[in-house]
Amino acid sequence: MTKHRLFITLLPFAIASTSSFIVRAADKTDPRDVAITKTAEAFVEAFHKGDAKTLSEFWTENGDYVDENGRVLKGRKAIEDSFSEFFANNKGLKLRIDIAARKFPTPDTAIEDGSSATIAPDGTAPSRARYTNVMILKNGKWLLESVREAAYAPPSNYEFLRGLEWVIGEWVDDTAGGAVGRVSFEWAPAMNFIVATRTVEHRDATLENGTQWIGWDPAAKQIRSWSFEADGGFGEGTWSKNGNKWIIKTSSSLANGSKVTTTNVVTRVDADTITWKSTDQKMDGNALPDSAEITMKRTDDRHSTDY
Repeated sequence: MTKHRLFITLLPFAIASTSSFIVRAADKTDPRDVAITKTAEAFVEAFHKGDAKTLSEFWTENGDYVDENGRVLKGRKAIEDSFSEFFANNKGLKLRIDIAARKFPTPDTAIEDGSSATIAPDGTAPSRARYTNVMILKNGKWLLESVREAAYAPPSNYEFLRGLEWVIGEWVDDTAGGAVGRVSFEWAPAMNFIVATRTVEHRDATLENGTQWIGWDPAAKQIRSWSFEADGGFGEGTWSKNGNKWIIKTSSSLANGSKVTTTNVVTRVDADTITWKSTDQKMDGNALPDSAEITMKRTDDRHSTDY
């Protein structure tokens, strides 16, 4: 028998906050979530004991499971047998789940999406998968009606950051003489962040350099950035779009302890040209003059027409 992943995707429940395998706790204000959480605690306990019969009883009598390869288990007996074989060949596994979303289409029905993993006692990498579970309330208990599994893919915030995809590549100050600024933008793995690396050079010397991570804040529902300077300074910013301009409001701590706030305005002139200017600058509460507008040109052949 091939090692299937029934046992990493079937958990339909947010696990109680007392568990060390929790990613998200239930909504304690909704009695349905509370009830599902209590059931989850019992499920996790049975799984860690390797109790195949008890685990199968978390399904309805004719509940089913379909794995990512299309293999179907129908009914409690088939699920119990599969659990038994799995536990016979896999000792000491632990479960971890990440609840992405849960909704209640009707008072007696719940649908949950997320990802889950089995953690082996030898410390090898967890086996992960995505799942969608449908639960029904029957005789006062929440039971699994169906489990659908899919190959795991890391979560991505690309849809929220794609409006900045045009910036990916290399950019340089379009300035004759003096110091030259260079910025490189690249996607981080899974496209959850855009990473910018900045240097300012004068002849053969590097005057300053730093790194910025640009990402999506799911709580604030907006793009944010975090900046780190080589001299120890750091800051954060919030991004908003206005036509072909990006407005970035930042708050920074300099290496000497001074606090600086500013509004940076980045304008996309065309696919290969941007301008950048700082306004509303203050250091320790004292106003500073606006910066001169800087024009930057793309130096590579990557560009996008998306705004």
